[in-house]
Amino acid sequence: MSPDAVPGASPAGPAADLAVHLLRLGDDALVLGQRLCQWITRAPTVDEDLALSNIALDLIGHARALLTRAGQLDGTGRTEDDLAYTRREREFTNALLTELPNGDFATTVARQLAYTHYAVLYYETLAHCADTELAAFGARAAKEVAFHRLHADRWTVTLGRGTEESARRMRRGLDQVWPYTGELFEEDEVLHRLSASGTVPSPASLHGTWLERVTGVVTGAGLTVPTSTWSARGGRSGRHTEEFGPLIAELQSVRRQFPGGTW
Repeated sequence: MSPDAVPGASPAGPAADLAVHLLRLGDDALVLGQRLCQWITRAPTVDEDLALSNIALDLIGHARALLTRAGQLDGTGRTEDDLAYTRREREFTNALLTELPNGDFATTVARQLAYTHYAVLYYETLAHCADTELAAFGARAAKEVAFHRLHADRWTVTLGRGTEESARRMRRGLDQVWPYTGELFEEDEVLHRLSASGTVPSPASLHGTWLERVTGVVTGAGLTVPTSTWSARGGRSGRHTEEFGPLIAELQSVRRQFPGGTW
């Protein structure tokens, strides 16, 4: 595969473009949901164990809907399970932000802060697209992610205005995830064609609003928005971080051990 090839892309056409875009969104939700599942029995409190588990379940639900539709559109006939459990690492197209290791709790909060503010904005916009099925999904997903955003906002403020140590960890978490936020708003040729035709919105136009909202939460926490001299990219093209391989191996382990198994 060429380094610049778009994983999962069919030769051409609006349906193929939409399949690629939905695969990306589905991969974002699937991979982040898998990361959050790693907090189960390891969260700071029992309440947080349950909260992060429920957020992960919502994200996996989003992934199921998006991957199912992508498989219907790309002409391959793949199911949600096929797309989740049989693709190789380079075939996943999630943003790198979603695969970052959990780190300590503050790092996870910082990652959630960045992702949830983006996801709410994008799904709210998607809810007004012409495709009725996608619009219905966008409206439902936006409401669910709004609760995830509230969770991240509250913890950002709690940690930022807590102890000197909690504030230090929150600052470090923001510094770690900030270079990975720009990829969420990139517009390549696929997204340009889709947005130009009015099929789906482009996330590029949402960056200003996202930055304003995230900045409001961060400053309300007594912290400052990081400044980055570099921006990570490559996830949309199938180039991932070193930690991605073990995460996908964990996700696919049961399916690969028992191919064709049913429960």
